[in-house]
Amino acid sequence: MEIKPADRVGRIEEYYFSRKLKEVARLNAEGQDIISLAIGSPDMPPSEQTISKLCEVARRPDAHGYQPTSGLPELRQAMAAFYNKWYGVSLDPMKEIQPIIGSKEGIMYVTLAFCNPGDGVLIPNPGYPTYTAINRIFATRIINYPLMEDNGWQPDFEALERMDLSGVKVMWTNYPNMPTGGNARRETFERLVSFARRHGILVVNDNPYSLILNAHPLSIMQTEGAKDCCIELNSMSKSFNMPGWRVAMMVGSEKFISWMFRIQSNIENGTFRGIQLAAAEAFNTNNEEWHREYNVEVYRRRRAVAEDIMRALGCTWDPQQVGMFLWGRIPDHWADVEELTEKVLHEARVFITPGFIFGSQGRRYIRISLCAKDEKMLEALRRVRAVFE
Repeated sequence: MEIKPADRVGRIEEYYFSRKLKEVARLNAEGQDIISLAIGSPDMPPSEQTISKLCEVARRPDAHGYQPTSGLPELRQAMAAFYNKWYGVSLDPMKEIQPIIGSKEGIMYVTLAFCNPGDGVLIPNPGYPTYTAINRIFATRIINYPLMEDNGWQPDFEALERMDLSGVKVMWTNYPNMPTGGNARRETFERLVSFARRHGILVVNDNPYSLILNAHPLSIMQTEGAKDCCIELNSMSKSFNMPGWRVAMMVGSEKFISWMFRIQSNIENGTFRGIQLAAAEAFNTNNEEWHREYNVEVYRRRRAVAEDIMRALGCTWDPQQVGMFLWGRIPDHWADVEELTEKVLHEARVFITPGFIFGSQGRRYIRISLCAKDEKMLEALRRVRAVFE
């Protein structure tokens, strides 16, 4: 008797970084000392108040039981205050916000709540690979829409209107954009809301990067009518230095949130009480000075070094891009991007990301993460210069 996996196992591959990090671990075990500038995992700690609150709650003997999946009121209220402070958006903390354990999980809940197998889903190219992977798992009909450098990596709405949109249920957007660093624009959000309403499509904006190297953070929820046709995902992983804590949120109308919560409540229990209260503490106490130091000054220094690495590799980039990565176009003399990134890995001993993992529109690009200590960034620059200059 042969036991076979479900068809969905064959529709996806192991996540690129999961696979590649095994190779990096092997090289390190051989003494290669690889510097990773690939993954967007902040290397800095959360605020001291956040850590103190976690420790305080963890010492309570009554804090370790199951928590409600809906999330603690303190966390919901802090999330609503965050949206009001940074975006000027008023949300009902008990009806229009739902805490979740991460944006990846949010992508899954949206897909399960709004899409049946075979429904159409618009996914950006280049874009976050998880949008594609989760939709393959759930057998939706993936329709890529291209983002182009000469359009600031914004959607081409004329091209979208020419597409066959029959049966399309959801459109994924991600502004500020990852991997390209294309910033959010009010005009783009206004056109997305108009597009969604005219075609009966739910637009979901994934928004974890808006506070990083960005003077004007925006939310699609600032747009009139957005609650009728949009959902936004937001996360503490990037802008609060809390990637391993797994705290994020879904924002939308009471109706949309209730549909997704039906799915969520059958999959997960609430996060540990200490994490929820510590997250609320971070939302409430991380002031503009903290955000300026960690989300602007530190990344600005590292960004300057990343630009020097791009220069050493002969790449070009848009200086207006935001977020915790630098996205650059490789020189024409390279046959493909992986030829370059493999040379950087094995000769300069620096791990950077080839753009093809984000879709065909990224095949002539590389991405450098700013999530490494200043001294590591400088050493990576020295190594790259030694090989390429």
